[in-house]
Amino acid sequence: MTIKLIGLSGSLRAASYNTMLVHEAARCFSDCDFEMANIRFPLFDEDLEENSFPEEVIALADKIRAADAVIITTPEYNKNLSGSLKNALDWLSRTKPQPWVQKPVAIMSTSTGATGGVRAQYSLRHCMTTFNPRILNAPEVMIPFASKAFDDTGQLTDEKTLRFLTRQMDALKTEIART
Repeated sequence: MTIKLIGLSGSLRAASYNTMLVHEAARCFSDCDFEMANIRFPLFDEDLEENSFPEEVIALADKIRAADAVIITTPEYNKNLSGSLKNALDWLSRTKPQPWVQKPVAIMSTSTGATGGVRAQYSLRHCMTTFNPRILNAPEVMIPFASKAFDDTGQLTDEKTLRFLTRQMDALKTEIART
């Protein structure tokens, strides 16, 4: 059976380092059916929810439920996770049945600064706790100076970073096997 992974990037930018990181994580995971999620949702609004739940939210909730695991990356904007990712989490939190319950989740971050998105990553972990997923606690992946970490094709260039990312993906495989 092929493992199904869903990737969420908290950055909507076309040349996003965090989106590159999700793809690198899937490459390090290897032998999986990987799909990058779309989180371009309307702003969360309970009036919209009452009138017509956005189809793209329902589609992503279904994909998360069907996946074996989820990989999430977040950039750090103003010492926090991105607004687009928080908005997606708010929408997904309203779907029934809840897609995150006991779902294995690997969280990682990269940023152009020296901390690699550490504050955003911890903010994301905090936001996710209410959903009761099985978030990997270690190893943590936080990649600083993203503009120097990836080559022109979007691949990580540092072997040590790649080994660390591979260890996280191996830990995710172990967590999936516990299901």
